[in-house]
Formats: sequence, structure tokens, C-alpha cells
Amino acid sequence: MLSLLGILVIVLVSGCGSSSRVRYDSPQDAYEKGKDRYDQEKYDQAILFFQGAFDFGRTHEWASESQLYLARSYRANKDYLLAANEYARFTQIYRSDPRVADAEYELALTYYDRSPSYEFDQTDTERAIEQFRLFLSRYQDHPLVLEAQARILELREKLARKKLDVAKMYERLRRYEAAAMSFEMIFDNYYDSSLADDALVGAMRNYLEYGTKSVTSRQAERFQLVIDNYDRLIQIFPDSPLIKEAEVLFDEAVRQLGRAQTD
Repeated sequence: MLSLLGILVIVLVSGCGSSSRVRYDSPQDAYEKGKDRYDQEKYDQAILFFQGAFDFGRTHEWASESQLYLARSYRANKDYLLAANEYARFTQIYRSDPRVADAEYELALTYYDRSPSYEFDQTDTERAIEQFRLFLSRYQDHPLVLEAQARILELREKLARKKLDVAKMYERLRRYEAAAMSFEMIFDNYYDSSLADDALVGAMRNYLEYGTKSVTSRQAERFQLVIDNYDRLIQIFPDSPLIKEAEVLFDEAVRQLGRAQTD
């Protein structure tokens, strides 16, 4: 027979409308039914059961399990902001739970999942990087460390690509100083991306243009920046496919610098 509490739960839940037609008579029953729906990828239903487990409070035996799978159900359902909220709640309420590290990694994944292609606003990309770095700082021996590091590199590549587009826009607009400085900032901030050598060559190209259009008294220092970036390129990326292009820019900068110094 159902307990009085179980009967009360059924009556209350079944009377809450079509979106809440789930039946359970104990926290274990709610969790197990939710887990069954989760395994069947019926995430909307799973969410209702996991939430139902909290009708019995957040301190019972099945509460932490229900909280974690509530977050996972939201993420699987692509409700990423709701998932992030529930992961954060899990880590705050159940701090001593051995799965907190996993929950923090999955929290980072909710922002990773929301990270758009590089053309769009990258707020979620930056938040994902922040969360993955927080995970790495707290759990240096966790089995997911290498995966977290790989995801950070992937996300940083996206940020670098977006910055590269901005630098190229300045170049198209013939704003050579802004373009050169933007390319240099890409190298400085994203030296570990595959675009770092592109950034150095872009800086060379634009400092050369900027120098040729500068007043005579400022030309030498700007041609020298072309040479300095070439030196960085060949030292850090000696096998870059852009070396030949860089050599042409370097030779022209040396020629222009020599002329500027004799004027």
C-alpha cells in the first residue's frame, strides 16, 4: 500500500496540469523513474521526475543524485543556461560529494556548448575558458585534465580567429597602424594558436605600409618593427609556410630602413 505521504504527492502532482503528470511515491521512486527516462533520452520527462525528488527535501539519500541528473537532463535537452544553474547548485549544496569535480567540468561544458562560431559574440566562449581554467586549477590530477586543456586551446583558436578578422578589416580600410597593432596583439595573446604566425606576418605587412606613408622622421622606427617581427617569426616558427612571404617583407623593410637612415 502507498504511504499517506505518497498518496498526497500523487494527488498534488497529478492535479498540477498536463506538464506535470508524473507519479511517484518516494524520493527513490522519483529518482529511479527519472533515471529511466534519462536513459531513454526522454529528457523533458526525466526533468519532472528529478525535480519531483525534491518534494521530499534536499537532504534525503537520493537528493544529490537527482540534482546532478537534473543538471545533466537540462544539458542533454540543450537548455544550457538551466543546466549551468543546476550544476552550480549541485556544487554549492553537495560540496563534499565526490562528483563535484565532474559537475564543475560539465558546468564548463554548458558554456562550451553555447559557444557560437567565431563570427558572433564570444561571451560564452570566454566563460567556458574561464570555467575550464578554474577546473584545472582545482583538480590538477583529474582524468579530464588533458581534455579540458584541449578544449581551452580549441576555444582560444576561435577567439584568435575573431580577432584576426578585426585586424584584416582594419587592413582593408587602410588603417595600417590599427591593423599592425591588432595583429601584434593576436600574437601576444594567442601565441599558442595556429594563427600566431599569420598574426606576425600581418603585423609586418601593415607596419611596412604604415612606414611608407609616415613622415620621414618616424619611418625608421616603423620599418624596424617589421624587422623585429620577422625576427620573432623565424625564431618561434622556423617551419612556417609564411616564411617566404615574410622574407619579401623583411627585405623591403631593410631597404626602406637604409634609405630612411640616409635621408
